[in-house]
Amino acid sequence: MKLQDLDIIVTAPPAPGWGGRYWILVKLTTDTGITGWGECYASSVGPDAMTHVIRDVFARHMQGEAPENIELMFRRAYSSGFTQRPDLTVMGAFSGLEIACWDILGKHLDRPVWALLGGRMNDRVRAYSYLYPLAHHRQPEFWVSPEMAAESALALVDKGFTAVKFDPAGPYTIRGGHHPAVSDISASVAICAAIREAVGDRADLLFGTHGQFNPAGAIRLGRALEPYHPLWFEEPIPPDNLLDFAAVARAVSIPIATGERLTTRAEFATLLRTGGASILQPALGRAGGIWEMKKVAAMAECFGAQMAPHLYAGPVEWAANIQLSVSIPNLAVAETIETEFHDALIGGAIRVDNGFVPAPQAPGLGIDVDEALARAHPYDGKALHLEMQEAPCDYQGGNMFAGGAPLREYPAD
Repeated sequence: MKLQDLDIIVTAPPAPGWGGRYWILVKLTTDTGITGWGECYASSVGPDAMTHVIRDVFARHMQGEAPENIELMFRRAYSSGFTQRPDLTVMGAFSGLEIACWDILGKHLDRPVWALLGGRMNDRVRAYSYLYPLAHHRQPEFWVSPEMAAESALALVDKGFTAVKFDPAGPYTIRGGHHPAVSDISASVAICAAIREAVGDRADLLFGTHGQFNPAGAIRLGRALEPYHPLWFEEPIPPDNLLDFAAVARAVSIPIATGERLTTRAEFATLLRTGGASILQPALGRAGGIWEMKKVAAMAECFGAQMAPHLYAGPVEWAANIQLSVSIPNLAVAETIETEFHDALIGGAIRVDNGFVPAPQAPGLGIDVDEALARAHPYDGKALHLEMQEAPCDYQGGNMFAGGAPLREYPAD
């Protein structure tokens, strides 16, 4: 059995757009007719350019190869062009293709992917969700309202979730890390306090940021949040100096979580060696794929660290996250996004049930992608999956991060 054909679909989730502006889905077919699906997480080039990168990576390193030779194909891509170092774009392309290889292998052997990764460790995967507006909430007010955040959190907890994530601490910008405005700290504390009061000890609070602070600023904010006992302080500083995470971790009692923007075990190893993070959040469609992150999970065990696969993408990456999560002992929690489009795209094959995702039993990733639905929503925009603002932190007028999705329009009052 050899890898033969590649197809790529760039699909745009309809409003409200949770999960990003577009998802890059890859479909591999073997010479025996088995198909496998993968997803490449957002890269630093546009989707048109990224499709060419994906095709090049496939043709150069994978086409004609047996799908089980994942280690060999990884080493080819990792070493491509005399690199042997993390490369977000090339490894993002490879990651989606690698996930598709696992889907093929599982289907060929009639077993779920987790069964090929050492077997089932977890019968179900603890899930968390970002706080999104409820139907009656207005945007942009939602993103700065302690009352609405608490209401959204309580709704999730009442559905069985035991962890909720939110990120009220202002914008992420191309300028790198900054000191938070005092108003950003006050707003963050107010929202933490409101959510904690609403949910009590029924759920962990996952405090998210997007690398927008310098180490000293992150420490100021982190210490202000300590009374509310968040489970984690997510990506408090930019990922371009991994050594700085250790300074924040030493100064703040909240566990540091990070990894959405990292790729390959090389980058995660730096965090582990220095004590920079105790919760790792790989995006499997960028980080090197399932096998590479299985290795990272094993490394993390040696340092007392846990895994919390990240998701701001489509349901194919989510399916890969769940397969990995089922197979590892040091799982903390896995992110999920529930929209009608996510669910329809995989025919409801994987769902959250009372705050947990049961271990999938179907072969491969455990999903069937609705190809017609994916093609019916092409992406025709110019923006990248996620983008950073150019304007600096506003110390006078206030800051807002609007959840990474278009604002809903409302009729005039």
